[in-house]
Amino acid sequence: MTSANRTSFSVSLPLSLPADPKSRRSCLCTLPTASLICIFFFIGSMFVATDFNERFTKWRMVDNVLVTEPITCENQCRPEGSAALPKGIVVRTSNLELRPLWGSPKKRNSNHSMSLLVIAVGIRQKENVDKMVKKFPSSDFVVMLCHYDGMVDKWSDLEWSPHAIHVSAIDQTKWWFAKRFLHPEIVAEYDYIFLWDEDLGVENFNPGRYLSIVKEEGLEISQPALDVAKSEVHHQITARGRRSNVHRRTYKFGGGKGGCDANSTDPPCTGWVEMMAPVFSRASWRCTWYMIQNDLIHGWGLDFQLGYCAQGDRTKNIGVVDAEYIIHQGLPTLGGSEENTTTAEAPDHASPIKLPNVAVKARSHSRVPDRYAVRKQSYIELKKFKNRWKKAVQEDKCWIDPFPQPA
Repeated sequence: MTSANRTSFSVSLPLSLPADPKSRRSCLCTLPTASLICIFFFIGSMFVATDFNERFTKWRMVDNVLVTEPITCENQCRPEGSAALPKGIVVRTSNLELRPLWGSPKKRNSNHSMSLLVIAVGIRQKENVDKMVKKFPSSDFVVMLCHYDGMVDKWSDLEWSPHAIHVSAIDQTKWWFAKRFLHPEIVAEYDYIFLWDEDLGVENFNPGRYLSIVKEEGLEISQPALDVAKSEVHHQITARGRRSNVHRRTYKFGGGKGGCDANSTDPPCTGWVEMMAPVFSRASWRCTWYMIQNDLIHGWGLDFQLGYCAQGDRTKNIGVVDAEYIIHQGLPTLGGSEENTTTAEAPDHASPIKLPNVAVKARSHSRVPDRYAVRKQSYIELKKFKNRWKKAVQEDKCWIDPFPQPA
């Protein structure tokens, strides 16, 4: 049986060839065609296999839930914690827009830009804050009041109050509120963020014209200039100049650290604003928010580092707007007027101020001693912030300082 099979196999190939020469040529001609078909089939099978692999899903566990994920999506950038959700349902950002409990909300032009006004307030400055808010049209601004005295209900008689966002926490600063309620993803919808104190006079200030100048000048971080005749001016760079719309530096005679001239590149000579009335672009605020330390609520030290968030050259992208100016009343507010003092008045930047060794007293006592305690705490926080910055620079081997200090 085996021998017969071998014989049959050996003779079957010649017998299958046609005897006719023409037919033989025709058959031979089909061999290249068959080869091409085989090659085509082989290449096609590769594409099919590739497509199959791309569509093939792998199983894995996410928080003890069995989910499938396409292999091609492994490297997709997803917000942390959203891997178990389909991409289309994930919402990365939010806003501070109030929504009705029923019915449809008022339609707003999606192309119309909005900005945000945030003020830390106490009831004693209610009249002045009312004047401030009325300067900012509701069609262009969302208003957020951060109540540090807990007296939220006493603002309800103001016409605009029901449309504002009210947040309350006893004896907390605007930087405490900002770190907790102004996350970049929450305020991503707003073009500019005004993070202001409550003791500002706005008789000569127009927010619309201000932002027009800011955009025209390319300012990422800015503040309105101060009316020198009526304001408590702490720093020369914030004083209003009458010959320009914007100024970006100040000139001050003095040797060493005390002088400012046309060659100065460091704050507070240039690239610097005061922390009582800063205005941030969306991009600069995203950077600034990350720099605010969660436990350092007075914000001392931030003013000298804001240039790192200016989206480029701090000597060009940070400025003081002279054409739209305000009055700094310097009124005692949370912790006293010293709360508004900034880093430039701290040691190493101005004459040291002797602080009495006063402990923080109970709330039922006079608040006058608390001002000294607040000031003292501000110095402590400034020192901590400086040390953290120095440590961060030393530890981050990949970071390159865009504003290196001379050795």
